[in-house]
Amino acid sequence: MTSTTLTKPRAASAAAITALALVLASCAGSQGPADAAPGDDAEPAEEISADDPDDDSASAGLSGELEGAGASFPNPVFQDWAFEYSSEVETGVQINYQSIGSGGGIEQFLQQTIDFGSSERYLRDEDLEAGAAARGCAAIQFPVLFGAVTLAFGDDEMEGLVLDAETIAGIFQREITHYDAPEIAELNPDRDLPNTEIIPVHRSDGSGTTSVFTTYLEDAAPNWTLGSGTEVQWPAETLGGQGNEGVTAGIEQNPGGIGYVNQAYAIVNDLATAAVVNEDGHAVQATLEATTEALEVLEIPDSFQFDILGVGGEGFPIVGANWIFAWECGYDDDTAEMLKHYWTWATQDQVAIDLARDLAYAPLGDGLRPRVQEVIDLINSQE
Repeated sequence: MTSTTLTKPRAASAAAITALALVLASCAGSQGPADAAPGDDAEPAEEISADDPDDDSASAGLSGELEGAGASFPNPVFQDWAFEYSSEVETGVQINYQSIGSGGGIEQFLQQTIDFGSSERYLRDEDLEAGAAARGCAAIQFPVLFGAVTLAFGDDEMEGLVLDAETIAGIFQREITHYDAPEIAELNPDRDLPNTEIIPVHRSDGSGTTSVFTTYLEDAAPNWTLGSGTEVQWPAETLGGQGNEGVTAGIEQNPGGIGYVNQAYAIVNDLATAAVVNEDGHAVQATLEATTEALEVLEIPDSFQFDILGVGGEGFPIVGANWIFAWECGYDDDTAEMLKHYWTWATQDQVAIDLARDLAYAPLGDGLRPRVQEVIDLINSQE
Protein backbone atom coordinates (compact mmCIF):
# COMPACT_ATOMS: atom_id res chain seq x y z
CA MET A 1 0.00 0.00 0.00
CA THR A 2 1.39 3.39 -0.95
CA SER A 3 0.59 6.82 0.42
CA THR A 4 -2.44 8.33 -1.29
CA THR A 5 -4.36 11.57 -1.05
CA LEU A 6 -8.08 11.46 -1.73
CA THR A 7 -8.67 14.47 -3.94
CA LYS A 8 -12.40 14.05 -4.44
CA PRO A 9 -13.90 13.41 -1.00
CA ARG A 10 -17.56 12.61 -0.64
CA ALA A 11 -19.01 15.09 1.82
CA ALA A 12 -22.17 14.50 3.78
CA SER A 13 -24.92 16.42 2.01
CA ALA A 14 -26.75 19.30 3.63
CA ALA A 15 -29.97 17.38 3.08
CA ALA A 16 -28.61 14.41 5.02
CA ILE A 17 -27.45 16.61 7.85
CA THR A 18 -30.80 18.41 8.00
CA ALA A 19 -32.68 15.11 7.96
CA LEU A 20 -30.55 13.80 10.82
CA ALA A 21 -31.13 16.96 12.80
CA LEU A 22 -34.90 16.60 12.39
CA VAL A 23 -34.81 13.01 13.62
CA LEU A 24 -32.60 13.79 16.60
CA ALA A 25 -34.56 16.90 17.49
CA SER A 26 -37.52 14.72 18.43
CA CYS A 27 -35.53 13.25 21.31
CA ALA A 28 -33.51 16.32 22.27
CA GLY A 29 -35.84 17.06 25.15
CA SER A 30 -34.83 13.81 26.85
CA GLN A 31 -31.20 14.92 27.39
CA GLY A 32 -30.35 15.22 31.06
CA PRO A 33 -27.79 17.08 33.13
CA ALA A 34 -24.91 15.49 31.20
CA ASP A 35 -25.70 17.88 28.33
CA ALA A 36 -24.02 20.63 30.34
CA ALA A 37 -20.71 22.05 29.18
CA PRO A 38 -17.93 23.92 31.03
CA GLY A 39 -19.47 26.08 33.72
CA ASP A 40 -22.96 24.66 33.10
CA ASP A 41 -25.26 24.03 36.03
CA ALA A 42 -27.52 21.77 33.91
CA GLU A 43 -30.16 24.47 33.56
CA PRO A 44 -31.28 25.11 29.96
CA ALA A 45 -30.11 28.33 28.39
CA GLU A 46 -32.59 31.15 28.43
CA GLU A 47 -34.17 31.24 25.00
CA ILE A 48 -33.58 34.45 23.09
CA SER A 49 -36.59 35.75 21.26
CA ALA A 50 -36.22 37.61 17.97
CA ASP A 51 -39.21 39.68 19.08
CA ASP A 52 -37.46 41.11 22.14
CA PRO A 53 -36.28 44.62 21.21
CA ASP A 54 -34.05 44.81 24.26
CA ASP A 55 -32.01 41.77 23.26
CA ASP A 56 -28.90 42.27 21.15
CA SER A 57 -29.72 39.04 19.29
CA ALA A 58 -33.19 40.22 18.23
CA SER A 59 -33.86 40.82 14.53
CA ALA A 60 -31.99 43.95 13.51
CA GLY A 61 -32.94 44.22 9.83
CA LEU A 62 -29.39 43.47 8.73
CA SER A 63 -28.46 42.84 5.11
CA GLY A 64 -25.28 41.59 3.45
CA GLU A 65 -22.88 38.64 3.27
CA LEU A 66 -20.34 37.22 5.69
CA GLU A 67 -17.41 35.22 4.37
CA GLY A 68 -15.82 32.65 6.65
CA ALA A 69 -13.49 29.70 6.16
CA GLY A 70 -11.62 27.08 8.10
CA ALA A 71 -12.27 23.92 10.07
CA SER A 72 -14.30 21.06 8.63
CA PHE A 73 -14.76 19.79 12.22
CA PRO A 74 -17.82 22.06 12.88
CA ASN A 75 -19.06 22.22 9.28
CA PRO A 76 -22.24 20.13 9.79
CA VAL A 77 -23.57 22.44 12.49
CA PHE A 78 -22.17 25.58 10.82
CA GLN A 79 -24.27 24.77 7.75
CA ASP A 80 -27.36 24.21 9.89
CA TRP A 81 -26.72 27.45 11.77
CA ALA A 82 -26.30 29.44 8.55
CA PHE A 83 -29.51 28.02 7.09
CA GLU A 84 -31.53 28.66 10.26
CA TYR A 85 -30.15 32.18 10.74
CA SER A 86 -30.75 33.26 7.13
CA SER A 87 -34.18 31.63 7.01
CA GLU A 88 -35.61 32.57 10.41
CA VAL A 89 -33.54 35.28 12.09
CA GLU A 90 -32.03 37.71 9.56
CA THR A 91 -33.34 36.89 6.09
CA GLY A 92 -31.20 39.60 4.52
CA VAL A 93 -27.93 38.05 5.68
CA GLN A 94 -26.08 35.29 3.82
CA ILE A 95 -23.41 33.28 5.70
CA ASN A 96 -20.87 31.72 3.33
CA TYR A 97 -18.61 29.27 5.16
CA GLN A 98 -15.98 27.26 3.31
CA SER A 99 -14.84 24.00 4.94
CA ILE A 100 -11.15 24.13 3.94
CA GLY A 101 -9.45 22.93 7.12
CA SER A 102 -8.16 24.76 10.17
CA GLY A 103 -4.78 25.50 8.62
CA GLY A 104 -6.45 27.25 5.70
CA GLY A 105 -8.78 29.09 8.05
CA ILE A 106 -5.89 30.45 10.10
CA GLU A 107 -3.94 31.40 6.98
CA GLN A 108 -6.83 33.17 5.25
CA PHE A 109 -7.82 34.96 8.44
CA LEU A 110 -4.30 36.29 9.03
CA GLN A 111 -4.12 37.28 5.35
CA GLN A 112 -7.39 39.19 5.88
CA THR A 113 -9.18 37.60 2.91
CA ILE A 114 -12.23 36.53 4.96
CA ASP A 115 -14.46 38.13 7.60
CA PHE A 116 -13.93 35.36 10.17
CA GLY A 117 -11.79 32.28 10.52
CA SER A 118 -12.45 28.97 12.27
CA SER A 119 -10.10 26.36 13.72
CA GLU A 120 -9.72 23.62 16.34
CA ARG A 121 -6.26 25.03 16.97
CA TYR A 122 -6.32 28.29 18.85
CA LEU A 123 -4.16 31.18 17.66
CA ARG A 124 -0.74 31.06 19.30
CA ASP A 125 0.95 34.19 20.63
CA GLU A 126 3.05 34.49 17.47
CA ASP A 127 -0.13 34.35 15.34
CA LEU A 128 -1.69 37.12 17.41
CA GLU A 129 1.44 39.24 17.12
CA ALA A 130 1.61 38.79 13.34
CA GLY A 131 -2.08 39.57 13.00
CA ALA A 132 -1.87 42.75 15.08
CA ALA A 133 1.11 43.96 13.04
CA ALA A 134 -0.70 43.38 9.75
CA ARG A 135 -4.16 44.68 10.77
CA GLY A 136 -3.17 47.47 13.11
CA CYS A 137 -5.33 46.10 15.93
CA ALA A 138 -5.80 42.94 17.93
CA ALA A 139 -7.19 39.69 16.63
CA ILE A 140 -9.74 38.10 18.97
CA GLN A 141 -10.68 34.45 19.38
CA PHE A 142 -13.45 32.70 21.23
CA PRO A 143 -14.71 29.09 21.46
CA VAL A 144 -18.19 28.37 20.12
CA LEU A 145 -18.63 24.62 20.73
CA PHE A 146 -16.89 21.38 21.64
CA GLY A 147 -16.85 18.02 19.91
CA ALA A 148 -15.30 14.56 20.06
CA VAL A 149 -12.74 13.30 17.57
CA THR A 150 -13.79 9.71 17.03
CA LEU A 151 -11.93 6.71 15.65
CA ALA A 152 -14.28 5.49 12.92
CA PHE A 153 -14.19 2.29 10.82
CA GLY A 154 -15.21 1.23 7.33
CA ASP A 155 -16.40 -2.14 8.66
CA ASP A 156 -19.59 -2.19 10.74
CA GLU A 157 -18.27 -5.28 12.57
CA MET A 158 -15.70 -3.07 14.29
CA GLU A 159 -18.37 -1.15 16.24
CA GLY A 160 -17.24 -0.67 19.85
CA LEU A 161 -13.74 -2.06 19.31
CA VAL A 162 -11.68 -1.05 22.34
CA LEU A 163 -8.48 0.89 21.68
CA ASP A 164 -6.12 2.78 23.95
CA ALA A 165 -3.73 5.62 23.18
CA GLU A 166 -0.68 3.38 22.68
CA THR A 167 -2.56 1.06 20.34
CA ILE A 168 -3.93 4.00 18.32
CA ALA A 169 -0.39 5.39 18.07
CA GLY A 170 0.86 2.01 16.87
CA ILE A 171 -1.85 1.83 14.22
CA PHE A 172 -1.19 5.28 12.76
CA GLN A 173 2.58 4.72 12.86
CA ARG A 174 2.05 1.44 10.95
CA GLU A 175 3.52 -0.63 13.76
CA ILE A 176 0.19 -2.46 14.21
CA THR A 177 -1.06 -3.51 10.79
CA HIS A 178 -3.88 -6.07 11.29
CA TYR A 179 -7.02 -6.10 13.41
CA ASP A 180 -6.11 -9.38 15.10
CA ALA A 181 -2.76 -8.02 16.33
CA PRO A 182 -1.92 -9.05 19.92
CA GLU A 183 -2.16 -5.46 21.18
CA ILE A 184 -5.76 -5.16 19.94
CA ALA A 185 -6.70 -8.70 20.99
CA GLU A 186 -5.57 -8.02 24.55
CA LEU A 187 -7.97 -5.07 24.77
CA ASN A 188 -10.82 -7.10 23.23
CA PRO A 189 -10.58 -10.61 24.75
CA ASP A 190 -14.20 -11.52 23.97
CA ARG A 191 -14.09 -10.60 20.26
CA ASP A 192 -13.23 -12.76 17.28
CA LEU A 193 -11.01 -10.32 15.40
CA PRO A 194 -10.45 -10.63 11.65
CA ASN A 195 -7.02 -10.86 10.04
CA THR A 196 -7.87 -7.77 7.98
CA GLU A 197 -5.19 -5.24 7.13
CA ILE A 198 -5.69 -1.93 8.89
CA ILE A 199 -5.82 1.07 6.53
CA PRO A 200 -5.13 4.25 8.54
CA VAL A 201 -6.76 7.36 7.04
CA HIS A 202 -5.54 10.79 8.10
CA ARG A 203 -6.01 14.41 7.10
CA SER A 204 -3.92 15.53 4.13
CA ASP A 205 -4.59 19.23 4.72
CA GLY A 206 -3.62 21.54 7.58
CA SER A 207 -6.16 20.42 10.14
CA GLY A 208 -7.30 21.39 13.60
CA THR A 209 -8.76 17.90 13.92
CA THR A 210 -5.25 16.56 13.35
CA SER A 211 -4.00 18.98 16.00
CA VAL A 212 -6.55 17.69 18.54
CA PHE A 213 -5.80 14.05 17.65
CA THR A 214 -2.01 14.32 17.70
CA THR A 215 -1.95 16.53 20.81
CA TYR A 216 -3.93 13.79 22.59
CA LEU A 217 -1.51 11.09 21.40
CA GLU A 218 1.55 13.15 22.33
CA ASP A 219 0.12 13.52 25.84
CA ALA A 220 -1.30 10.01 26.37
CA ALA A 221 0.85 7.61 24.29
CA PRO A 222 4.53 7.21 25.29
CA ASN A 223 5.22 5.41 21.99
CA TRP A 224 3.97 8.30 19.82
CA THR A 225 6.86 9.77 17.81
CA LEU A 226 5.25 11.93 15.12
CA GLY A 227 4.73 15.06 17.22
CA SER A 228 1.63 17.24 17.19
CA GLY A 229 0.13 20.06 15.18
CA THR A 230 -2.13 20.78 12.24
CA GLU A 231 0.22 18.74 10.01
CA VAL A 232 2.59 15.87 10.81
CA GLN A 233 4.70 13.57 8.64
CA TRP A 234 2.57 10.44 8.34
CA PRO A 235 4.09 7.07 7.33
CA ALA A 236 4.07 6.33 3.60
CA GLU A 237 1.64 3.40 3.81
CA THR A 238 -1.38 5.46 4.86
CA LEU A 239 -4.22 7.27 3.12
CA GLY A 240 -4.78 11.02 3.21
CA GLY A 241 -8.13 12.77 2.83
CA GLN A 242 -9.03 16.43 2.43
CA GLY A 243 -11.11 17.59 5.37
CA ASN A 244 -13.28 15.46 7.65
CA GLU A 245 -15.26 14.78 4.47
CA GLY A 246 -12.23 13.25 2.75
CA VAL A 247 -11.28 11.10 5.73
CA THR A 248 -14.88 9.88 5.93
CA ALA A 249 -14.73 8.91 2.24
CA GLY A 250 -11.44 7.07 2.77
CA ILE A 251 -12.90 5.13 5.69
CA GLU A 252 -16.03 4.18 3.76
CA GLN A 253 -14.12 3.08 0.67
CA ASN A 254 -11.83 0.68 2.57
CA PRO A 255 -13.20 -2.24 4.63
CA GLY A 256 -10.09 -2.11 6.82
CA GLY A 257 -10.18 1.66 7.04
CA ILE A 258 -9.83 3.53 10.33
CA GLY A 259 -9.64 7.30 10.58
CA TYR A 260 -10.16 10.18 12.97
CA VAL A 261 -13.19 12.38 12.29
CA ASN A 262 -15.49 14.64 14.21
CA GLN A 263 -18.33 12.70 15.79
CA ALA A 264 -20.96 14.42 13.64
CA TYR A 265 -19.44 12.90 10.49
CA ALA A 266 -19.58 9.43 12.05
CA ILE A 267 -23.25 10.00 12.94
CA VAL A 268 -24.30 11.39 9.56
CA ASN A 269 -22.48 8.62 7.66
CA ASP A 270 -23.49 5.84 10.10
CA LEU A 271 -19.90 4.77 10.74
CA ALA A 272 -18.84 2.27 13.39
CA THR A 273 -16.68 3.87 16.10
CA ALA A 274 -14.16 2.72 18.69
CA ALA A 275 -14.39 2.83 22.47
CA VAL A 276 -11.22 4.61 23.64
CA VAL A 277 -9.64 3.97 27.04
CA ASN A 278 -9.42 7.22 29.01
CA GLU A 279 -7.10 8.38 31.82
CA ASP A 280 -9.03 6.36 34.43
CA GLY A 281 -8.92 3.15 32.38
CA HIS A 282 -12.54 3.30 31.21
CA ALA A 283 -13.32 2.37 27.60
CA VAL A 284 -15.73 5.06 26.41
CA GLN A 285 -17.45 5.64 23.07
CA ALA A 286 -18.06 9.18 21.87
CA THR A 287 -21.50 10.48 22.79
CA LEU A 288 -22.76 13.93 23.68
CA GLU A 289 -22.78 12.90 27.34
CA ALA A 290 -19.21 11.54 27.16
CA THR A 291 -18.01 14.70 25.43
CA THR A 292 -19.63 16.85 28.10
CA GLU A 293 -18.12 14.70 30.86
CA ALA A 294 -14.69 15.43 29.39
CA LEU A 295 -15.28 19.15 29.89
CA GLU A 296 -16.54 19.20 33.46
CA VAL A 297 -13.16 19.86 35.11
CA LEU A 298 -11.81 22.03 32.31
CA GLU A 299 -10.50 25.41 33.43
CA ILE A 300 -10.61 27.88 30.55
CA PRO A 301 -8.22 30.86 30.78
CA ASP A 302 -9.23 34.38 29.83
CA SER A 303 -7.02 34.11 26.73
CA PHE A 304 -9.16 31.16 25.50
CA GLN A 305 -5.93 29.32 24.67
CA PHE A 306 -6.36 25.77 26.00
CA ASP A 307 -6.19 22.05 25.20
CA ILE A 308 -8.41 19.29 26.62
CA LEU A 309 -6.20 16.53 28.02
CA GLY A 310 -6.11 13.90 30.76
CA VAL A 311 -9.82 13.11 30.56
CA GLY A 312 -11.05 10.55 33.12
CA GLY A 313 -14.33 9.47 34.69
CA GLU A 314 -16.80 8.49 31.99
CA GLY A 315 -15.47 11.14 29.61
CA PHE A 316 -14.36 10.44 26.06
CA PRO A 317 -10.66 11.32 25.96
CA ILE A 318 -10.24 12.91 22.49
CA VAL A 319 -12.16 16.18 22.58
CA GLY A 320 -11.51 19.53 20.94
CA ALA A 321 -12.97 23.02 20.85
CA ASN A 322 -13.70 25.12 17.81
CA TRP A 323 -12.55 28.74 17.87
CA ILE A 324 -13.78 31.69 15.80
CA PHE A 325 -11.34 34.47 14.88
CA ALA A 326 -12.28 38.08 14.24
CA TRP A 327 -10.73 41.58 14.51
CA GLU A 328 -11.12 44.56 16.80
CA CYS A 329 -10.94 46.94 13.83
CA GLY A 330 -11.10 47.23 10.07
CA TYR A 331 -14.66 46.11 9.28
CA ASP A 332 -17.27 48.38 7.77
CA ASP A 333 -20.18 49.06 10.12
CA ASP A 334 -22.57 46.62 8.42
CA THR A 335 -20.10 43.72 8.44
CA ALA A 336 -19.23 44.34 12.07
CA GLU A 337 -22.89 44.36 13.10
CA MET A 338 -23.60 41.18 11.15
CA LEU A 339 -20.62 39.42 12.73
CA LYS A 340 -21.62 40.41 16.26
CA HIS A 341 -25.28 39.58 15.73
CA TYR A 342 -24.64 36.23 14.06
CA TRP A 343 -22.13 34.92 16.61
CA THR A 344 -24.27 36.20 19.49
CA TRP A 345 -27.15 34.20 18.07
CA ALA A 346 -25.00 31.10 17.43
CA THR A 347 -23.59 31.01 20.97
CA GLN A 348 -26.50 32.35 23.04
CA ASP A 349 -29.79 31.39 21.36
CA GLN A 350 -31.52 28.18 22.43
CA VAL A 351 -32.38 27.24 18.83
CA ALA A 352 -28.70 27.36 17.86
CA ILE A 353 -27.72 25.47 21.02
CA ASP A 354 -30.22 22.72 20.22
CA LEU A 355 -28.98 22.44 16.64
CA ALA A 356 -25.47 21.84 17.97
CA ARG A 357 -26.65 19.23 20.46
CA ASP A 358 -28.63 17.43 17.78
CA LEU A 359 -25.34 16.74 15.98
CA ALA A 360 -23.61 15.71 19.24
CA TYR A 361 -21.61 18.92 19.72
CA ALA A 362 -21.42 20.22 23.28
CA PRO A 363 -22.38 23.92 23.35
CA LEU A 364 -20.94 26.54 25.66
CA GLY A 365 -21.98 26.20 29.28
CA ASP A 366 -23.87 28.83 31.26
CA GLY A 367 -20.68 30.06 32.89
CA LEU A 368 -18.81 30.39 29.60
CA ARG A 369 -21.47 32.06 27.44
CA PRO A 370 -21.20 35.52 29.07
CA ARG A 371 -17.41 35.39 28.86
CA VAL A 372 -17.63 34.63 25.14
CA GLN A 373 -20.20 37.39 24.65
CA GLU A 374 -17.77 39.93 26.13
CA VAL A 375 -15.25 39.00 23.44
CA ILE A 376 -17.82 39.04 20.63
CA ASP A 377 -18.67 42.60 21.68
CA LEU A 378 -15.04 43.59 21.00
CA ILE A 379 -15.48 43.09 17.25
CA ASN A 380 -14.66 46.42 15.58
CA SER A 381 -14.50 48.11 18.99
CA GLN A 382 -11.25 49.90 18.07
CA GLU A 383 -12.73 51.78 15.10
